[in-house]
Amino acid sequence: MDARRSTVVAEPRSQVALVWAGFPVLGAAVLFGLRSIAGWVAGLSWAPMQGPFRLVASVPEPWAMIGSLGIGAVGGLVIAGMAAYERLSVEVFDEGVEFNRGGRLRNFDRTLVSGVFVDGKKLVLLGVDTGELARESSDLKTADLARAFQRHGYQWLEKDPYEDRYRRWAAGTPDLPPGADALLKVRAEALRKGDHEDAAQLREELSRLGVVVREDKKRQFWRLTRSLP
Repeated sequence: MDARRSTVVAEPRSQVALVWAGFPVLGAAVLFGLRSIAGWVAGLSWAPMQGPFRLVASVPEPWAMIGSLGIGAVGGLVIAGMAAYERLSVEVFDEGVEFNRGGRLRNFDRTLVSGVFVDGKKLVLLGVDTGELARESSDLKTADLARAFQRHGYQWLEKDPYEDRYRRWAAGTPDLPPGADALLKVRAEALRKGDHEDAAQLREELSRLGVVVREDKKRQFWRLTRSLP
């Protein structure tokens, strides 16, 4: 068993428990409410989705009530499970950092991390070449993250030290490394479609070309990495 000293930052257990308990109750309540008004809505000639409401209204009791409560609760559990899969926890060691999102682990060696900061809802690890090792969305408290990283001797930054170097991307932007403009075009389309997984993969491709990219309302901003003095 690994006995290394570490600090874990995760969402409070009470908050996690509330999600698991609350979403099934909320789902059951919503479907129970829809079942209650199904007959009334089905009688409105102008209301949309007449077919589903007529179908629900035709189900006899007590099966309609049992079904609405059961399906609503199951739907709430599915949503709670999706939230758990996307929940981020951070474990900070003297020797490195581990991100855990839904059982998917990412590890970063301490020698590669030059600084840590929070940019909005993003936790960012800076590399020694001024690039970004990671930019992860989370709802973790900034104060908890700062204490954890400082406790293990990492440099905690109040903001992005390179924020004034970002330029807004537009197709055909000069000064980009070969291939970066094409990747940014593809990434812009991924952002437009809401394909966050593809956008994250393209961010990693750009980082290998020495390009750091971030977005604001689907607009992309970029800067180049450089060696630290």
